[in-house]
Amino acid sequence: MSSASEKSARARARAPALWLSAAVITIIAALAVLAWSRLRVLDAPASPTSSGPKTVPGLLAAQGPPAPPGPQGAAPRPQTAPRPQAASTSPATPVSETVQVTVGRNDTLDRIFRRIRLSREDLATLRALPGLEQDLDRLRPGETLTLVRHGTELLGLTRRLSLAETLRIERSSAGFQARVLANPLETHVRTVSGTLDHSLFEAMARAGAHEQTALALGSVFAWDIDFIKDLRPGDSFTVTYQEIFENGRYVADGPILAARFVNQGREYLAVRYVAPDGKAGYYTPNGRSLRKAFLRVPLAFTRVSSPFNLHRFHPILHRIRAHTGVDYAAPMGTPVHAAGDGKVIFAGRKGGYGNAVLIDHGHGIVTVYGHLSRFARGIRNGRQVTQGEVIAFVGMTGLATGPHLHYEYRVNGVFKNPQTVNLPETVPISPALRADFLAKTGPLLASLFPPVGPALVSR
Repeated sequence: MSSASEKSARARARAPALWLSAAVITIIAALAVLAWSRLRVLDAPASPTSSGPKTVPGLLAAQGPPAPPGPQGAAPRPQTAPRPQAASTSPATPVSETVQVTVGRNDTLDRIFRRIRLSREDLATLRALPGLEQDLDRLRPGETLTLVRHGTELLGLTRRLSLAETLRIERSSAGFQARVLANPLETHVRTVSGTLDHSLFEAMARAGAHEQTALALGSVFAWDIDFIKDLRPGDSFTVTYQEIFENGRYVADGPILAARFVNQGREYLAVRYVAPDGKAGYYTPNGRSLRKAFLRVPLAFTRVSSPFNLHRFHPILHRIRAHTGVDYAAPMGTPVHAAGDGKVIFAGRKGGYGNAVLIDHGHGIVTVYGHLSRFARGIRNGRQVTQGEVIAFVGMTGLATGPHLHYEYRVNGVFKNPQTVNLPETVPISPALRADFLAKTGPLLASLFPPVGPALVSR
């Protein structure tokens, strides 16, 4: 009993101490909660009614990271609000952009507008302007168009139509206005002489002339001299021609006015004569036209791959079959020219010829062009063509082993060798124009025989 009484007495003695400890713990916990609440209030952002800075969504990155909290009980570090941007009161000025486009093969204005994302409605408006459709549609590969734009809207277009003329289209409040401007050109007459060592182009360059004049010289004498096979070292030339300048800057070579060429010891002379009706041509000093009624060769070729042979072994059919024309090997796409003036009587697919063109020149003469890759624009049955006009392009359609032109020359249905057939002459200067011819061409012919001296080049 005494033992139980002692335990009970000890328990009663400890009770006040336990109660006091629980009260102390409760007070400490309450103080901790109060301190934590105070810290939360101090760290909280300002309320909408407070005078502190506002936090604008989306500008946090521009303001930088929030300031770290200071010591307990310390006031938070104030943040600086971003300076507001002043609103622009003036409307934005349209900014124009100038674009230069180099015309590619098979390019059209429609394709160019699509490529650079210009309004096709503007293009339709341009086409509707009177007299402009041809100037806009017949683009030349390699030429440059200058366009001014604002977004997809066309503001202006400039195109050089020729050395002498430029087309300029500008947009105004009244719509598009088109003008054809005369280019400020100057012409200088120049005479050069040279001797061939390896090629005509090298000799012409040494004389100070351009490749353009070398090509023109070959065209002037094309009916008398084969500039691919007949040239020899020691051949010589003298050429009087025009050089064209614009604002003092060289632009291009103009036409040859007179020329002398000595080939294998034989002299050839040519002079340019412009008749009162404006037609120009090249003649001998006595008025005979250098231009034959037909071109001997209707393209720039690399070699004769198969000559005229009525007993040829055909490379594809593997049997003897007459080859009634001449095959001229040339790169794919080489332009093919009409050999003479005439009318297209066939343009299309024709058996072993592949794509072919037949031209009736009158007087029973028909020329045939075969194995073409494609036809020039506008070539169709009934179309009138002139000598030298591009009618098609070299290909290898039909019975062909490689790209070349098959060319035939028929007289009243009989096949003739294009390389040896006698070509008809053209009409010489008429007696009524002879005095005018001699007066205009005399000084030009004299320029080919300058006084002997050290200078080989004159301006």
